[in-house]
Formats: sequence, C-alpha cells, structure tokens
Amino acid sequence: MNEPIDLITHAALRDLRSFTKRTKQPTEIGLMDLDPMEHVSEIEIDEEHITITYNEEITHRYNANEINHRQWSYKYNEDPEFVKAVAKVIDLSRRHLRDLPDVLACPPGCAECCSGYEPFVSRSDVQRIADFFGMSYDDAYDQYVVKRESPDGFVVGYLRKVGEETRDQCIFLKGSGSGKFYCGIYEGRPHDCRAFTPIDCDDVDTDLRHDRKFAPGSPFGPKRRPTLPTKRRRR
Repeated sequence: MNEPIDLITHAALRDLRSFTKRTKQPTEIGLMDLDPMEHVSEIEIDEEHITITYNEEITHRYNANEINHRQWSYKYNEDPEFVKAVAKVIDLSRRHLRDLPDVLACPPGCAECCSGYEPFVSRSDVQRIADFFGMSYDDAYDQYVVKRESPDGFVVGYLRKVGEETRDQCIFLKGSGSGKFYCGIYEGRPHDCRAFTPIDCDDVDTDLRHDRKFAPGSPFGPKRRPTLPTKRRRR
C-alpha cells in the first residue's frame, strides 16, 4: 500500500537541502515551522522589516490566560517585490490621509455614551458637582458617586446610574428618549464626560440629524436631605 506524500514537508526539505548546498550551512527539517500562515492578527512594518503575528491560540484558565502565537519577520528592503508592495501601502495611506470618520460630532440628543459608560470622577470632579448644586463635597460624594479608590489616589469613584447594570442610564441623564436626551449637569459634568469624543464610537445613534435645533430642558434637581427637627429640651 502506498503511503501518502506530505507535499509541504517534501517541499520544505528540498528547499533546506538547496540552502545547505548553496551556503554550506547545516539545516534540520525539525527546526522548520511548517504550519500555514492563518488568522493574521497584527502586521508591523518599519523601515527595514515586516513582522506578521499569526495563528494565535488562547488557553483560558481560572486565574490567567496562556497566549501563544507565531511571528514571522522578514527584512524586506532587500527584496524589490516587497519594496513595491510596501510602497503601494504607503501610497494608499497618502491618498486616504484626509479621510474623515462618519461621526465627527455627537448628534443632539443621542446620549448613548451616558448609558454604556461609567465615567470616572476625581476629587475636583466631585467638587465641581457639589458647586453646581451648592452642596458640600461630602454630600455630593455620598449621593452621586460609587466609591472606588484608585492606586494613585486621583480617581475616587464613578458616577452612579439609575440601576445596577452597566447599560443603565447615568443618574444625571434627562429626557424621554434618543433625540431628546440631555445632561442634567452639563456645566458641572466630570472630566471623563468633557473629554469624550464620538470619533470611532460604535454607539452613536446615526438616525439623528446634526442640523436640527435642540433645546435642553430643566437641569437635574438634587434630592435635598430632610432636616431633622431638633428636640426641645425639657425644663
């Protein structure tokens, strides 16, 4: 019975023998990686080399993940075919240099980020919220922030939501639905909210227009803590 021929190994062995004959350097088929290049996860190009990361495998464990991948590196600047290919990539990049993303600004009333994110707050953010409401730092911190200290002491927590789920709305979000939402503390909002940009945001409601007029309603009204009556002293 004829045994099947491993054409990949056969071709690699032929190439190795040819290389050894040409350079006089010893080679071993056991040191050749014969797996095909599949599932490319990263391509890095510098002035001399192209490096491709591929065939990544992740073994999930209870406490840590084991990640294995293959990496191929090639000094392409001595290969005319590769130089031309890289030149085409650079040329395409130049053509698309001024391409703009579909979303440059948040459409009025979207507020999708006010549901899917948990803005971190610093001490200065808490103070800004407290000043916005005219209350003390401690009251603003207790009522509107989920406490979580950071290692550097800068972040003190994140804004509360109306529920316990990450997708729940921010406690300060007002409005009845997409296109009508607005921030109830816009002037006092935390730095994370101020720095947010819709560029590359996948949650923008693209059905909303950018050219319509939008008038926010009344600001968020804080719940004042009731003042406990003072007990009269008995004479």
